[in-house]
This record gives sequence, C-alpha cells and structure tokens, in this order.
Amino acid sequence: MATFTVRGKNIEITPALKEYVEKRVGKVTKYFDKVGEISVLLTVSKGRHTVEVTVPIPGGVFLRGEETTMDMYTSIDLVVEKLERQIRKHKTKLARRFREAGFREEVVKEELSRREAEEEPLDYPVVKKKRFVVKPMDVQEAIMEMNLLNHNFFVFRDAQTEEVEVVYRRDDGQYGLIEPGN
Repeated sequence: MATFTVRGKNIEITPALKEYVEKRVGKVTKYFDKVGEISVLLTVSKGRHTVEVTVPIPGGVFLRGEETTMDMYTSIDLVVEKLERQIRKHKTKLARRFREAGFREEVVKEELSRREAEEEPLDYPVVKKKRFVVKPMDVQEAIMEMNLLNHNFFVFRDAQTEEVEVVYRRDDGQYGLIEPGN
C-alpha cells in the first residue's frame, strides 16, 4: 500500500475526501512494484477545484498530473485518467528504463487491451524546427527579451556560468528559471 500526503488549500480534507483520493489515485500504483510517497494537493479558488498529484517512481522519475473543474471529485477522477494515460503512452520507455526496478508492463498491456487505444498516437511529431544563437546574458535580460518577443519562455546562456538556462512565464504571471542540474 502506498503512502499519501494529502494537503488542502482553502478546503478541509475530510476523512471521506482523503479516502476517495487514496482509493482513486492509488490505482496508479498497480503499474509499479513500489512507489514513493504520493503527494496530493487539493485547492479551491474562485469555485474552481484543482487537484495536483505527484507520484515518485524508482529511478528518480516523477509522474505528475493536474486537473481543474468545478467539482473536486471530478477533478480527482480526471487527474487519475491523465496519470494512467501518461503511463500507457510512455510504457515502452518506462519498461526499458525500469527493467529491474519493477515496472509492470503486463498491467499496462492488460489496460491497453481493455481500453483499446482510444487516445492520441504514441509518437511526438516535431512539426517545426528553429535555430538561433543562444546569447550570453543575465536572467533579467533574458526575461526582458522574452517579454519583447511576447513568448512564454526564452533560452539563453548565463553570462557568469556559461550554462544554457530557460526563463519562463508561470500561470500566476511570475517568472521561473530552469537551470541544468546533476
């Protein structure tokens, strides 16, 4: 049985709601021999009910899903469907990466035959390529460039570290920075 951390923002986590989350989100554990502690954040804001789920799986990989509807239980159901879709979509890559780590490919195959691939194709077609010079600059310059171009993200080379980084505009209007890690 997986362990859960269920937190609420502007909502009280009742025992019934927690039980529903654990039962529904717990379905994704059948695809793996073991998972880490599953984190679930339930948020209510302006009548919108958002569920964010993070499932750590072996090898330092995380499954993540987020859904927002006008009903918390519907959001929970939809986020579980989204996570299962991610697992089915990436089953070959997951199986290859976790050969000894306990990925249950046979469960995915059973699910696929049961549902008969109602989803989008398993490929990710690249429909456009761009080439550009990644100029050295600081984060503030990169944000300014991104805003001048009216883009949601911007790739640049940090003037001090020489590392390629990405700035992006978050849904809340703030900015984020993606740095290379080890």
